[in-house]
Amino acid sequence: MTTTKRNIKRGILKFYQYFIFIVSIAIIIALYPKEAKFKYEFTKGKPWLHETLVAPFDFPIYKFKREIESEKDSINKSFKPYFKFNKKIQINQASRLAKDFEIKWEQHTTKYYRNDIGLNSDSSITNKKETIKNEYLNYISSILNFIYEKGIVELSDVLGKVNSDLSIFIINQYSEADEFNISEVFTPTTAKEYIENAIHERRNNFSYSENIDIDLIEKLNLQNYIEPNLFYEIGISKDVKKSLIENISPTKGLVQKGELVISKGEVVNNDNLRILESLKKEFEHDSGINKNYLLIYLGQGVLIFIIMLILFLFLYNFRRDILYDVLKVTFLNFMIVFFVLISTIVLKFDFLNYYVIPFALLPIIIRTFYDTRLALFTHLITMFLIAFIFPNSYEFIFMQFITGAIAIFSLANVRKRSQLFLTALIIFTTYTSLYLGIALMQEGNLENINWKNIIWFVGNGLLLLTSYPTIYIFEKSFGFLSDVTLMELSDTNHPILRKLAEKAPGTFQHSLQVASLAEEVAFRLDANPLLTRVGAMYHDIGKMETPIFFIENQKNSLNPHDTIDSEKSAEIIINHVKNGVNIARKYNIPQQIIDFIRTHHGKSKVEYFYRTYMKENPGKEIDENKFTYPGIPPYSKETAIVMMADSIEAASRSLKEINEDSVKNLVNSIINKQIEANQFANADITFRDINRAKEILTSKILNINHARIEYPKEIV
Repeated sequence: MTTTKRNIKRGILKFYQYFIFIVSIAIIIALYPKEAKFKYEFTKGKPWLHETLVAPFDFPIYKFKREIESEKDSINKSFKPYFKFNKKIQINQASRLAKDFEIKWEQHTTKYYRNDIGLNSDSSITNKKETIKNEYLNYISSILNFIYEKGIVELSDVLGKVNSDLSIFIINQYSEADEFNISEVFTPTTAKEYIENAIHERRNNFSYSENIDIDLIEKLNLQNYIEPNLFYEIGISKDVKKSLIENISPTKGLVQKGELVISKGEVVNNDNLRILESLKKEFEHDSGINKNYLLIYLGQGVLIFIIMLILFLFLYNFRRDILYDVLKVTFLNFMIVFFVLISTIVLKFDFLNYYVIPFALLPIIIRTFYDTRLALFTHLITMFLIAFIFPNSYEFIFMQFITGAIAIFSLANVRKRSQLFLTALIIFTTYTSLYLGIALMQEGNLENINWKNIIWFVGNGLLLLTSYPTIYIFEKSFGFLSDVTLMELSDTNHPILRKLAEKAPGTFQHSLQVASLAEEVAFRLDANPLLTRVGAMYHDIGKMETPIFFIENQKNSLNPHDTIDSEKSAEIIINHVKNGVNIARKYNIPQQIIDFIRTHHGKSKVEYFYRTYMKENPGKEIDENKFTYPGIPPYSKETAIVMMADSIEAASRSLKEINEDSVKNLVNSIINKQIEANQFANADITFRDINRAKEILTSKILNINHARIEYPKEIV
């Protein structure tokens, strides 16, 4: 029954392996643009290496993107904004002026036009006053009306950024737009200056009596009746500008069917490059051209299948641990599909450039959880898939491969935030250098280089800074373990380690010694030193439940095992593995660290109490399960190293004499017994690694227990 279940499980796992790859292939095919691929590759400044090409059909010659951008810039710079009069403001201010003038005129005539008794009744005097009144009211009204009819505009951001000689359109009462130079309209400041100049000029040109009346005008303070009446029509301006930009012709000229496009060996220059790119664009996007789209889909499917098959075979031959792990193989396929998806989305928006996509994020994330070889291989596979989408496939793969490799080398371990900033800077520098190198080779001058692409590289570097939060999300979603988390767990102020140091100080010191030994061995054997160290620090946390029953925590000669039988003692010792797993899960310790707790004794026996029970019960049948650890043997190089280091560190404390022979014999004896018990059968560790580990452990134990000079008592 067990074999049947195991076979069923293997069958389901194998089905899932195929299923996840098939689903990924189907998604990528669905994401691919449904268009034919232009079969010719060409580069500016290089000879045309294909056969002589003639136009297979009529097609327009498209402008370069920079030409269209230049036309857009020209429209933006020379655009004439639209303004509209608000007639109510002029009417309201004129009415207000008339009322205020009546009041001021009465005060004025009382002061300057007092007459002898009876004189006021003279109709000639009254008529004269009325005539003067109307004359001055008309005069000041004409000044105000002239200003308002010209228009008063508040200087806004729109006008503040244009040249003084720029024209504007003013919408009149008939909804027609008349063009005016900006200098022909008033601002509140120039309107007030105009009023001052007009009054000053009248005062200088008239008699003393008229100047007295001009005092009335000054007291009215015409500047108080100035208010902007010409307002920027943002909606109309935007619509007109948008229409002008939309009406920019994307083409300039036409190539007729049968016309020579380029001859074999001819150097691709600006002129024929424009025609070649136009032909490519028309061929790939014009659905009217005779194409069999079913065959296009079939061709895309074949290419995608082969590329994904290469990845599958790579995993099958070199990383079966990933291929047979549901979460790991899902994560790998997800990353590939995700970047293909992002690429297709960016391709659909003209305002975005694919240079902004942080492709280097892919190898960085994979390197964080796996190894350099897999990160680089997956990155290359993904770039091959995406290269079919973007133009200039060779340049794309060249730039992304170099940048991805440098990203991996510069950020081998994501442990410090400063590393990430430095890597982002290196990636930006690499992209910029490669781009400029290719551009200089193609253009041959600095003028034609599109310097705006540097901005996209800056954005790429900034997006690369999302590595930390992205790694954290994937870590929690897929149960992975990054170096950042390992660094946090290795802090001795972690709650579990603090508790271990308080309750079982001897075990805590033992764990630190094992961590030191195991880390050195892992480093020399090309294992993961940080993972090994952290696993060793947590491997014995279960002992804090019953610390006194472990010899390293016993402060005096009293041993609680002397008061209980061997079976109970074995049960307590064995339970520290189960207790450790429970404690680790309670504190949400990652499964990879829990594996060290479960495997550091494997399926070995509690030899001391097993032999004691045999002596106390001769001839009695023994249930060996009661004296055997319920864990599993190590299944990785790191867990195997911790098992060796743990046993040797503990045993070395009982050595009466520390010298090279005694330590070497101890190390060989313990590790050979573990080999005989098949404890390393499932671990990816070789006999060569084990022999090397023996040498390192022997050397480290001797260094830890080196002989000390006996100082004179008076110095001590």
